[in-house]
Amino acid sequence: MFVEYFYLYFFVLLISYFLLLFGFVYLSNKLDILNVILGFGALLFVFTNILIILLLMRPVKTLQDELLPLFLSILLLPLVFIAISIITSTILVRFYRFWKKDDSSGRLEEKWAKRVEVRSKVRDDVYRKINHVFIFISLLIIWYLSYIMVREFIDEERQNGIKIDPQNTNMLYLYESLLMGSKSINELLFGLEWFYYVLFFFFYVMCLVMLINELTRKSKKLSFPFNFFPNLIMSHEEKKSYGTYLYFSIGHMFSAFICPPMVFFAILGMSSLGDLVTSQIGIRYGRRHIKWNPRKTHEGAVAGTIVSFIISIIFVGVIYALIFALAFLIFDIITNKPINLSDNLLTPIGCALIFVLIRFTFDLDYNSCILIFLFR
Repeated sequence: MFVEYFYLYFFVLLISYFLLLFGFVYLSNKLDILNVILGFGALLFVFTNILIILLLMRPVKTLQDELLPLFLSILLLPLVFIAISIITSTILVRFYRFWKKDDSSGRLEEKWAKRVEVRSKVRDDVYRKINHVFIFISLLIIWYLSYIMVREFIDEERQNGIKIDPQNTNMLYLYESLLMGSKSINELLFGLEWFYYVLFFFFYVMCLVMLINELTRKSKKLSFPFNFFPNLIMSHEEKKSYGTYLYFSIGHMFSAFICPPMVFFAILGMSSLGDLVTSQIGIRYGRRHIKWNPRKTHEGAVAGTIVSFIISIIFVGVIYALIFALAFLIFDIITNKPINLSDNLLTPIGCALIFVLIRFTFDLDYNSCILIFLFR
């Protein structure tokens, strides 16, 4: 059925992605132009490549029975559930307002906004970033448990033979090989690590949910079940722009798409734990503020860089850990001021592009300490 109606499903995806991109730009804060440009570029890149990959999969008979239907299901079902949620939530909210005939929901939003305004900086920062840390730790645990399960079901000889083809971590090379015809779409899809798909599709769904949540919040005419979430963490002034959690989702969906799992874990660890340590040390113990970026401190930047270096060593080895830690430091001290960009967007996209370019240009692969430990 999926193959027979492939072009119908493809058209639905195409229209959905177009509407999401249009809404993202149309409802954006015009003062937030750099975040919008970078976020739009990341979304456009991922959505376009998804559609190209589907078109390349369509003629391959070995992919038509299982993999193509699976991909279409994972890509389409979130959009279907989101559409149903929007329609249901909008009807219920409108009915509630008509029935109550007052603005109790608006008063509730004002009440929450006041709570956010008076909340301490330390607690407010934890509320904003603890979810990022939870995502990182949860995905890492899932990856480790899945690895243990695989080891339980294969013999010792096959365990010792488990290896990752170095070329499959060179994402730009794989992309070039596909375009030049030296690799088929079949070889590319089956050559990637299976957890690559878990990470990408997780952030794909997360990005869609966060994007729809922000678009419906700013549209004023539509509703979504998670529209209450911004009221818990965002001030009245911050609500004029998109929430940083949306930029976090977009940035990591992009990096999950172009990076192998170990590199992505390093980036996610920096964006979650590294960022949390930076702000917490800066708020609690920061004394020397950065001249061009007074909201940030030298103490916080150094602490976050050290944590990012330690996290990166675990996943990508010393060389890339040094590169990523330096990139994290630079991105951290230039975001907000002098460049009005969110570090939740710039850090994952910037580090992912740095890895891809270095890996392709210098053929420099990473050495993952955690993989060496597990596969010894």
